[in-house]
Amino acid sequence: MNTPTSILEKYWGFSSFIDPQEKIINHVLNGKDTIALLPTSGGKSICFQVPALLNKGVCIVISPLISLMNDQVQNLKKRNIKAIALTSQLSENEIINAFDNLQFGNYKFLYISPEKIQSEFIQEKIKQLNVQLIAIDEAHCISEWGHDFRPSYLNISILRTIHPKVPIIALTASATEKVVEDISINLQLDNPIIVKKSFFRANLAYQIFEVEDKFYKIKQILNKVKGSKIIYTNSRRQTVELSNQLNSLNYQSSFFHGGMNYNDKLKSYNEWLNDEKTIIVATNAFGMGIDKPNVRVVIHVNIPLSIENYMQEAGRAGRDGKKAFSVVLKNKADVYDTQVLTKKTVPEIEFVKKVYIHMNHYYQISYGELLDKNYNFNMTEFCNHYKIPIVKTYNAIKVLDRENIISLNENFSRKSILKFIVSNKEIFDYMDKNPSKKDLITLLLRTYGGIFDAFKTINENYISTQLKVSLKEVKESLRQFHSHELVSYHNSNNTTQINFLVPREDNSTINHVSRNIIKRNELKIDKMNQLIQFIEDDTICRSRQLLSYFNESETSNCRICDVCVSNKNKEDRTVDFSEQIVNLLHTSNSLSSKEIISHFNQPKDKVLFNLQLLLEKNILTVTSHNKYKINKIG
Repeated sequence: MNTPTSILEKYWGFSSFIDPQEKIINHVLNGKDTIALLPTSGGKSICFQVPALLNKGVCIVISPLISLMNDQVQNLKKRNIKAIALTSQLSENEIINAFDNLQFGNYKFLYISPEKIQSEFIQEKIKQLNVQLIAIDEAHCISEWGHDFRPSYLNISILRTIHPKVPIIALTASATEKVVEDISINLQLDNPIIVKKSFFRANLAYQIFEVEDKFYKIKQILNKVKGSKIIYTNSRRQTVELSNQLNSLNYQSSFFHGGMNYNDKLKSYNEWLNDEKTIIVATNAFGMGIDKPNVRVVIHVNIPLSIENYMQEAGRAGRDGKKAFSVVLKNKADVYDTQVLTKKTVPEIEFVKKVYIHMNHYYQISYGELLDKNYNFNMTEFCNHYKIPIVKTYNAIKVLDRENIISLNENFSRKSILKFIVSNKEIFDYMDKNPSKKDLITLLLRTYGGIFDAFKTINENYISTQLKVSLKEVKESLRQFHSHELVSYHNSNNTTQINFLVPREDNSTINHVSRNIIKRNELKIDKMNQLIQFIEDDTICRSRQLLSYFNESETSNCRICDVCVSNKNKEDRTVDFSEQIVNLLHTSNSLSSKEIISHFNQPKDKVLFNLQLLLEKNILTVTSHNKYKINKIG
C-alpha cells in the first residue's frame, strides 16, 4: 500500500519529511482545504505533489510564472512523473493534445497560469478532467494587501465552481494575517486548516551596510563569498550596466529583467542555474519559484519594495541549509528617495478623479453615458497628451480597474525587438550617407549590447527621451532602417484595451470608492514606513524584526545578523579593554581617570564606560584621592 513516506522515497529518495510537510499532506488527503505558510526552502511543492501521486486523477497547479512552471515540470519529468505546463508558447493544437494526455494519458499534473484559466475554452477542458486536487502556488498574489498582487488571481475561484468538491491547498512563503484572510475568502475555502512553520532561517545572515561606494562593496562581497549569487536592483537599465561592469572586471555575470524577450530570459536564467555564470543581476521580475540550493549571497543594491518582497528575495539564499548571506546596501539618500518615490507614485483621490475625467474626455464619452465597447489605450500617448506622470497614472488606472469602474486588459508585455543585420562597415557607410540618423544609430549601439548577435528588446520611449524627438519620429526611423535592410525591427503593440463599466459621473464615480482608495494608500505608506524602520533599526536583531512583522513573537536573537555580530563585537571589545585596564592597575597601583585615559589610544567615553563597568563588577574601587585601584576584596 502506498503511503506518503513510500511515495517520498520512491520519487525523491528521501526517507522523512520536513516539519510540518506530513501534517499538511494528511490534511489534503483527508479532503480538507488548507493554507500552508512555509518559509522559502520549506518544501512547499512536496505538500501537493505527494498527495496528488497517492490518488487517481489530475492535480491542477496555479503558478504565476512560465519559468516557474517549466522548472516544476522538468523536475517532475526527471522523476518519471508525467506533467504538463500550459504556457503561451503552446499552439491551440498543442493545448488540445495536452488535455487529451491529461484525460487519457495518465498525466498527473497540469501547471497553468491564472490568466489562462479565464479562457472559456480552457474552463470547458478542465470540466472534462478528473481533478483530485487544486494547488495555488504563491497564494499571496491573491491579496491586495500583500505584495505582488495580481488581479488575475482573484478569478481563480472559478475552479471552485467547476469542481466544487475538490480540496484546495494554497501555499506561500510570506503572508500576514490579513493576507491569509484574503486567501481564504477569495478562494472560497471551506473552513481551511492553516498550517504555519516559523519563517526563521537559522543559516541566513541578514546584513545591512551603509556605504557610499556600493560597487566597491559589491566587489568586496563577491571576492569574499564563493558560490552562486543574486544581485537585485530596482531598474532594468541598472541590471544591464552593473552586469557589464562586473564582466569587464572578469566576473561571470548575466542579467535578467521583465523587458527581455522570453528566449533571452531563458538563456540568462539557464546560464546562472547551470553555474556557467555565478552571478545574475536582476530586477524583482526574477524571483518567485527560484529553487537553486547553492546561492550563497543575495545583494540588494537598492532598498527593497517591501518587507514581504525582501523576505522572498533574501530567502533565495542558503536553500541547501549551509550558511548564506542577505546583504542590503544603503546610503543616506536611499531612504529619502524611497519615501519621495512612494509618495509620488501613490495616486491620491484627486489624482484618480483627474485621470478618470481625462479618460472620458480622451474617448469623448458624455456625462451619464455608458457604451458597451472596448477602447484601445496606449499609456504613453495618453500620459504625454495630458502631461501627467506615467507611473502614478498607471497606478491610478489600476485603482479604477480594481474598483470595477473600468476593465483593463493589459498587453504591456509585448515589447519591440531589434537586431542589426549588416556589418560595422555598412553601418558607418549608412551613417555617412544619412547623417541625420547618426545619433539614433549611435544610441542603439551604445545602449543595447550584443545587438549584432541577437534580437534585443528596445524601449522607443527611452530613445525618444534621450534624443529629444517624438516617439512617432523614432518609430518611423526604425521602420526606415528595416526597409533599408539595415536592421530587423519588430514593432510592439503597446496598446491595451479598456472597457468602461459604469456610466460617467465624474467626481461622484470616484467618491463612491474613496474610502477604499484612502485605505489602500495608507497601507502602501505604512508598508514603506515599516520597511524603512527595519532598514534603519540597528538595535534589534534583524531576524527578530522580520519575524515580528509576520506575528511571530516567540523569537530569539539569530546571533549572525549585522546587529547581533556588532553587539557581540562590542561586548568582546569591552571585555578585552577592561582586562587591559586591570593589567595596567596591577602594575601602577592606582591611577586617576585622566592618567588611565592617557595610557590608551581610545575615546574618553569608552575608557570611562569600561571604568564604570569594572566598578559595578566590584573589580575596581575608588580611593579617597579619586584614583582607581584593584579592589583586593573583589
